[in-house]
Amino acid sequence: PGAESAPGLRIRRTDALAPQGRGGAAERAVLAFLSRRPETTLHALRARVPAATRAVLERLVQDGLIETEEQTPRRAVRPRLEKRLRLTEAGAAADPAGIRGARRQALLAVLREAAARGGGGAVPLAEALAAAGASRDAAAALVRQGLAEVETREVLRLPDGMNRAPAPPATHTLHDGQRRAFKAIAAAVAAERFEAFLLHGVTGSGKTEVYIAALKEVLARGKTGIILVPEIALTPQTVARFRAHLGDRIAVVHSRMSPGERYDAWRGLRSGRCQVVIGPRSAVLAPLDRLGLIVVDEEHEASYKQHDPAPRYHARDVAVMRARMNGAVCVLGSATPTLESWANAASGKFTLLSMPERVPVRGAEPAGLPAVALVDLTLERKKHRLHGVLSDTLREAIGARLERREQVILLQNRRGYAPVVECEACGWAPVCPNCSVAMIYHKPARSLRCHYCGRASALPPACPRCAAADLRLSGAGTQRVEEELAQVFPEARCIRMDLDTTGARGAHHRLLDRFGKHDADILIGTQMVAKGLDFGRVTLVGVVNADAGMLLPDFRAEERTFQLLTQVAGRAGRAGLSGEVLLQTRAPHHRVFRHTVRHDYAGFVAALAPEREAFQYPPFGCFAGVVFKGPDEERARRIAEDWTALLRALDSGAQVLGPEPAFVGKVKRQHRLHTIVKGGLGLRPSGLQSLIRYALAEYGAPPAGYRIAVDIDAVGLI
Repeated sequence: PGAESAPGLRIRRTDALAPQGRGGAAERAVLAFLSRRPETTLHALRARVPAATRAVLERLVQDGLIETEEQTPRRAVRPRLEKRLRLTEAGAAADPAGIRGARRQALLAVLREAAARGGGGAVPLAEALAAAGASRDAAAALVRQGLAEVETREVLRLPDGMNRAPAPPATHTLHDGQRRAFKAIAAAVAAERFEAFLLHGVTGSGKTEVYIAALKEVLARGKTGIILVPEIALTPQTVARFRAHLGDRIAVVHSRMSPGERYDAWRGLRSGRCQVVIGPRSAVLAPLDRLGLIVVDEEHEASYKQHDPAPRYHARDVAVMRARMNGAVCVLGSATPTLESWANAASGKFTLLSMPERVPVRGAEPAGLPAVALVDLTLERKKHRLHGVLSDTLREAIGARLERREQVILLQNRRGYAPVVECEACGWAPVCPNCSVAMIYHKPARSLRCHYCGRASALPPACPRCAAADLRLSGAGTQRVEEELAQVFPEARCIRMDLDTTGARGAHHRLLDRFGKHDADILIGTQMVAKGLDFGRVTLVGVVNADAGMLLPDFRAEERTFQLLTQVAGRAGRAGLSGEVLLQTRAPHHRVFRHTVRHDYAGFVAALAPEREAFQYPPFGCFAGVVFKGPDEERARRIAEDWTALLRALDSGAQVLGPEPAFVGKVKRQHRLHTIVKGGLGLRPSGLQSLIRYALAEYGAPPAGYRIAVDIDAVGLI
């Protein structure tokens, strides 16, 4: 678990003889080192043999040439213990007037009051002393006199949102679509058979209620469950809804928790005290026995993919495989499934469950999907209706909602104030010296920041190249949107939610709690506000720049844009109030917007699939990305070219593209190139893996300071 130091791997050479002609250079180097030192650690081995990867060691274990053993880690975090003070029978019967000292009498009164309230009568020692204004000496005196006793009890460290009593569950009657979906899932649970379901429900159709009903069915059979969410920001709302039904049987796991909180959650799951875990992708690896259900909510989200460090797993795929291995049920839910999951449902690998309507409002007809309209920014500018980043059309819509005391969500998927800083006299622009990207201006700190390596520097008062004072700030981030709203609507209460405002502990929970209590009128944020949030008074969603991300050099760029826009549109009009969505764009005729306006997922897939098939991209072929990194650009290029040539020389049927400079050619002083390896439907992922393993073994370990990172089923190309 994350709360403990990483276990060490010890490696021993066996007495078996290596078969002639077996193994590559890496295997031979490992065996040569172990002939001189028959037993060592993984750390020591890799210091002398960098090519000793996990794959190499696994092959040697399979051949019986080495043995490995995980060392038990030394515990770095221990249970938190708390001292509590309680009355004894003698203390309950004692006459306070006979107790010497006013502080002892006050402390005795505090303990008697606690005993009268019931619940065991034990009071945390620090709390009792504070209430009585007494010292530890007073408590020790009562203990010596036999009037009180001290007990030591373990106290669980709980993340934000878990340290309050669960709210009473809302009563919901499943509508027809929910009942059909639940019935199918419950049948698989009852049969204790593996089955993967793709729950395709429009935004607001009540997928979470289906998850809760299925989880209750699983727990009633004495089994356990995992609920995956794509963002930490979604965890507070999701946890609150599940706790309302399941109480304290839930554990939460995510990276923002302290080591002690993660340790207590891990022990709760291992001991069986908690039967359900909720969290982002790493929660799929939670230590649960008798697993009955895994839910992957918003299964289309790229955040389920682990990029660095290895292992580069996809939590959705791990969830399906873990469910298969445990004879459990896996439910993948989304309003905009990935094309891969949609193809798996079409082929019968997944069972498709559809919920095409929203939840009925107060027993009436289903709530309608919000009306989506496009705001042509080019036309708005020609009509002099664009002053700043918000068009007059969007400003008028926001003003109408503020008058009606309704709420607004604005999406601007870029943080900071101005993405572009440029000298109008000579064209100078600040570029990060560590990364090949422009630095972003952050106005509150008046600083330039790199969003890749975190480097920060002050905004110069004049151009450092020509000394002109004409530094132009172009584009807009969330800070600029927030500033413009404050100028146009000074009475509006705004919350900004991005990486800059959510870095503090518990920030996600506090910001969403404020918005949920209507302590704010407008929520501005990056993509973390676009998914999974459920606020009944949100009737307007505005997207400041709907084109962002659509033209990136990635074959999934259009798919991700459609998913993001459809998801954020679904935040509007979820509780009886009609919703409206305004998308500001400079490409209103693009097919992404045509289908988004109609909420037409099936039509969008039908338009996109032929292109994917023609170029043999997933789901019509397997795909891997190989990234080469190193401090010297020319040497990194030579490594990439040599390695790629080795792979291209194989007559495998795979298509090898590259190497080419990555979209971001340098990150943290590491130059980056990438090669793409594609295989059609005739080449399985396992075959692709074998090809790449062969190339890695033949090439051997790269020089010190250089890396070759392989990502099978890569999610991104930039």
